[in-house]
Amino acid sequence: MISYAKRFPYLCWIFFGGLVFLPNLGASHLFDWDEINFAESAREMLVSQDFLSVQINFLPFWEKPPLFIWLQALSFMFFGTFTEHAWTSMEFAARFPNAIVGISTLLLIFKIGKKHFSDNFGHLWSFSYLVAITPHVYSSSGIIDPLFNLFIFLGIYYFAEFYADSSRVRNAILAGVMIGLGMLTKGPVALLLWGLTLLVFGIIHRKEVMPRFFRLLKAAILSATIACLFFVSWYGLIALKFGMGIIEDFFAYQIRLLTTGDAGHGQPFYYHALVLLLGCFPISILALNRIFVKKESTAFASWMKVLFWVVLILFSLVKTKIVHYSSMCWLPITFFSAHVLHAWHEGNLPWNRFKTILFVVVGLLLGLIFTLVPLIGENPSVFLPYIQDGFVRGNLQSPVAWHGFEKWIGVVWSALIIYSVWGKNGLSFQKFLICMTLSICLIFAYSRYVVPKIEGYTQATPIDFYIAKSGQKVYVETIGFKSFAHLLYFQKQAGSPTSEELMNRSSVDRPAFFVMKSDAEDRFKYHPNLILINEENGFMFYKHR
Repeated sequence: MISYAKRFPYLCWIFFGGLVFLPNLGASHLFDWDEINFAESAREMLVSQDFLSVQINFLPFWEKPPLFIWLQALSFMFFGTFTEHAWTSMEFAARFPNAIVGISTLLLIFKIGKKHFSDNFGHLWSFSYLVAITPHVYSSSGIIDPLFNLFIFLGIYYFAEFYADSSRVRNAILAGVMIGLGMLTKGPVALLLWGLTLLVFGIIHRKEVMPRFFRLLKAAILSATIACLFFVSWYGLIALKFGMGIIEDFFAYQIRLLTTGDAGHGQPFYYHALVLLLGCFPISILALNRIFVKKESTAFASWMKVLFWVVLILFSLVKTKIVHYSSMCWLPITFFSAHVLHAWHEGNLPWNRFKTILFVVVGLLLGLIFTLVPLIGENPSVFLPYIQDGFVRGNLQSPVAWHGFEKWIGVVWSALIIYSVWGKNGLSFQKFLICMTLSICLIFAYSRYVVPKIEGYTQATPIDFYIAKSGQKVYVETIGFKSFAHLLYFQKQAGSPTSEELMNRSSVDRPAFFVMKSDAEDRFKYHPNLILINEENGFMFYKHR
């Protein structure tokens, strides 16, 4: 039986993780596309009682496997979101699985850090993950990637354990199970990242690898086979149900993401490096100390470095670039942050002027952004003359209520950065820890009080419309832009006609409403069967004649 003293650190990380990740889960509506996409697929599982298939608009959705959506469906069932007896919001239920994933991540990296280094190192690793901006935000979201990343990380970790002790075949099996679960979460990219990490590690450490090359190769094949069995088993069942065409569509989609700038997400090569520098602040500044070191002192650190560079280079090369594509780098970055903090605390790593300058520049840039967003919201008329996009101008006219204190979050953030480096001795270890701790509070406050207001500009107007129509015997569709919000918030039922079908019918069996953006094409805005009933905050609302 584990003693209380041994359990206490884990209980602390459960407490701190819950304190940071749980309260903001229902602070705003789910965001189009990804959050609403996955939640809607989970809703349709419950409505159709078809838990094998992933659907969107009650049609087969072949872009994503089902594991995360299963977790959301379970969360919906537990919280009763789609019943009259719901005891929390739909948004809370949809995001709840990721809060559990975030807490689990804190526990696992503490345990691994403790095992391979020390208790102090484990705490610093979990602390680094908790304070970094994007890991913090995504653990309170309904996005697939935190779970996907955790499975890939564990797949690499267990194979690294096998590499350290080749007699323990169990670790190779566990590596395969984890990558298989990763493939069931988001697809074959899990196997690709895992395989590339093993390959690059093997090339770098070829002198150590070659004497036992065939043993390691057989273990890698075993792991990959187990992983593929997870993936193939589910897709095999889907192919039997819908035909082989769905498999072809899935792989065509994966190839398109790698080779084209899908959905307007084509960005420059340096995009992910910049995202990680800003998004993982303040610990990204610390991690720079280790990322560019040529040789690591331990095999585990080498695995982390290889994983970081494989992910960063791969997703910098692919055409489609979205923030969470490089999110697998968060775990190596937080590991390197813990490494630097530990060495800094022990007096083995001095702080230099370059890092101070970078810390100040990035910190103040973020502070400026955090301050400007509420300022623009509070004073839209001042900024409207400088905005040419008609849709954005309409968004800014949304009646969002600001309290006035929101801009001070960014001001306090900037003051914290200046305080950290102020004084004769500059930035010290103690000051940096204070900065990290207070940054948690500020990001928490920003997520609580500013992000919902941003959502108020970008999508609250149509979502309020969908909610108002929910439960009525009407049709609600969007035209001219991609959205899943009307499916979820109107709670569309199976068998409804498509927007094109409804729009082109001379008559309809029930009232039909259509939502467009103000920059929609004229062929939609002036369609003979549609009549404009309202224009509000960049959105246009039509009704079928």
